Amino acid sequence: MSRVLVVDDDLTVREVLTSYLRARGHEVLEAGDGIEALRLVRSQRLDLLVLDVMLPGMDGREVCRRVRAMGDLPIIMLTALGREADRVQGLELGVDDYVGKPFSPRELALRVDSVIRRSTPVRNDTQEVLVDGDLVVDVPRRVVTRSGAELSMTAREFELLRFLIGNPGTAFTREDLLEQVWGWSVGDHSTVTVHVRRVREKVEPDPRRPVRLVTVWGVGYRWEEAS
Repeated sequence: MSRVLVVDDDLTVREVLTSYLRARGHEVLEAGDGIEALRLVRSQRLDLLVLDVMLPGMDGREVCRRVRAMGDLPIIMLTALGREADRVQGLELGVDDYVGKPFSPRELALRVDSVIRRSTPVRNDTQEVLVDGDLVVDVPRRVVTRSGAELSMTAREFELLRFLIGNPGTAFTREDLLEQVWGWSVGDHSTVTVHVRRVREKVEPDPRRPVRLVTVWGVGYRWEEAS
């Protein structure tokens, strides 16, 4: 059973989300402010955090920063702010998904399932390990190393890297990546753009001049194998 922490200062929102998530088999904890959310993150074993942006005391962005400093707990951020700049700011903080208010509780529950599934280590006999130069992607363990040093990656960053390194030399549009990595038929392209930038910061020798995850102008992105 996965354990999800729902953080929102609106009691009705918490109650509705808790009901949907419990119906799908998740254990749910609740918090109404950022301080309580951080206390629970530090004290409880959690599999995912559903985090509202607008919180009393400490807003969701600051909570996200502090959670990211602790590790790679998957985060889905909720917001009533519709501007692209607000969504991008959240993605830059390392959230795995971004859902605007008002939202469908059923859709959010499905996204929770998706993020948890993608962030859970494979528990079967697969031994898939992808190697490109000094970069190693150990799929069963969900561990990425570069020159032997382990890289900290969110669930979406890992899946994006896994997909691209597993399909070298092929150019993918942002729509392709949304469908293949996020499982969305439609979505905000800035989600892909920001995640590509974050992956580059971790795997490229010089993220400003990428040689692995390269831009294909007018198309999207392509993974170039190490020579």
